[in-house]
Amino acid sequence: MKRKKIIKIGIITAVAGIVIAGAIGLYMFNMPHRDVLSAKADFSLTSSQIVTEYLADASAANEKYLAADGDSKVLEITGTVNKISDDFDGKKVVLLKDGSDKAGVSATFTPETNANAEKLQVGQSITIKGVIRSGAAYDSDLELYENVILEKSDIVTK
Repeated sequence: MKRKKIIKIGIITAVAGIVIAGAIGLYMFNMPHRDVLSAKADFSLTSSQIVTEYLADASAANEKYLAADGDSKVLEITGTVNKISDDFDGKKVVLLKDGSDKAGVSATFTPETNANAEKLQVGQSITIKGVIRSGAAYDSDLELYENVILEKSDIVTK
């Protein structure tokens, strides 16, 4: 009798644990994503300023702009369109880079904001808002400069 009672309590506890874990997982999966476009920008910079800041001291710039929990800073970057391309998902990627800079700012648009990037032309001066994912760096193996990367980007109209 006592053994049946222990097994019954164990099964009830296991089922309750599975239901709670499932509810937490479902909640986390369906959490709303961060709305970068309606958020206030944390910093407004030019493409040259942020590239110079990263190339001068990457760890200080990472401390200032990036967060380990994925809640990195929202930036407004002003610069000259150097290149417009598409990624493998069909999203527009705009490179802001001035002629004298070693690297630039690569901004990836979302499916919702792709249409705004269609009107851009190389040489045009614009401001793009997005969340930073990585900073500029020099790769000594490839002997190339890596660009600052912005995601969830859109064009800022003032």
